[in-house]
Amino acid sequence: MFPGGGRGSGSGRTAASFLRGSLILLICVMFLIAVPVFAAEETLKLPDLIREALKNNPEIHIAEARANGSTHKIPQATSLADPMVMVGYENEGTDSFYTFDRETKGMPADSRWMFSLSQMFPYPGKLALKGEMATRDAESLKAMADATRLATEVRVKELYHDLFLAYTNIDLITDQAALFSRVEDAALARYAAGMAPQQEVLMAQTEKYMLLEREEMEKQKIQSLKAMLNASLGRDALSPLGRPEKPQNIIKSYRLDELIQLSHDRYPMIKSREKMVSAAEAKVLMAKKEYYPDFTIGTSYFARSSQFPDMWNLTATMNIPIFYKTKQREGVLEAEAALLEARRNVEATKLMASSALRDNHAMLKTAENLMALYREGLIPKAYQGFDLALAGYVTGKIEAITAITRLKALIDYEFLYWRQFADREKAAARLDGLAAITDYGADVK
Repeated sequence: MFPGGGRGSGSGRTAASFLRGSLILLICVMFLIAVPVFAAEETLKLPDLIREALKNNPEIHIAEARANGSTHKIPQATSLADPMVMVGYENEGTDSFYTFDRETKGMPADSRWMFSLSQMFPYPGKLALKGEMATRDAESLKAMADATRLATEVRVKELYHDLFLAYTNIDLITDQAALFSRVEDAALARYAAGMAPQQEVLMAQTEKYMLLEREEMEKQKIQSLKAMLNASLGRDALSPLGRPEKPQNIIKSYRLDELIQLSHDRYPMIKSREKMVSAAEAKVLMAKKEYYPDFTIGTSYFARSSQFPDMWNLTATMNIPIFYKTKQREGVLEAEAALLEARRNVEATKLMASSALRDNHAMLKTAENLMALYREGLIPKAYQGFDLALAGYVTGKIEAITAITRLKALIDYEFLYWRQFADREKAAARLDGLAAITDYGADVK
């Protein structure tokens, strides 16, 4: 209670005027500070942001580089091993490295130079299977790069709608502060007339200050969201970003069964897992091929002294997998276990995708229903209730707490409506991502 705050007193009117003037001055100062910040901002358009992210996002670049690099493994896997070349000298005796025959002025009769060339040839079919494994691995990484692009698009959409919600909340706070000013004006008038205690004036002003506190929190949230959005766009964290334009209120008609089928057919994460199954199947066949030996073909040339003619030979060697019980057979069992894991991984990914689709589909439908409830029922009724409560408070029929409570309920409904709007848009974005539907990038085939 301020000094001299009795009902109807001149000092009471002076205190009330001072409080009102101070609050108006504070609001004007904050408005002047905020206006230059938002007035100079450009308008953000979601399609432009998505295209920029698909072009500059570093995670996409990493995934694409990994996928491109994997294609160079295919020719390596299908190539033969390097041929082996041997050069040697066979000496006659051990008393010296090279014995010179004084009569022939050359090598001793039993000494010779040796040259050989050999090439290992895998058992037929092994190289083709290695190429198959490398090809499927490359296709799996390409699908992962597609999944990264989809995830980036969904991420940009979510951040965009969260940023739009934060700006919308600030607009709502500005509008609702004007409604609290109406309550405050009524409280000041009743206080000046000696019909209400100063506590009612302070109550209305406190609620307005609480709105200003929420506004500062929303501004901080905007800075955080812009930092995350810049990271998704491949920009520097301090790069300026404007205010999002209001998304078009157009939501596609989603049928859950169609989305699930689309996801199973097109979702890159599932396609990547399926390519891993193909690679695992080739690995099983490759492990079974290890029961068969590889061959090495070699040829040699022996340069001898002039007393004897030079010689040559042709050889063929192969490995004998006699330890197949502890090596080849165990390799086949290992490959079969990896194949089973890959197949289970596909099933698990499909189940997770279907579960996420159902969850987001329900979220979207619930958000649409709640938006209709707020827009057509709760918000109009709350406005009517507030107007009636304010009129009743002015005439002294109800207390200030009733009018303030009605106004707070109205504010909550307004915030909840736009929260559901953002949740609906984000759920739709996640549905598009899970079903591999994209509006601004290249469709995933």
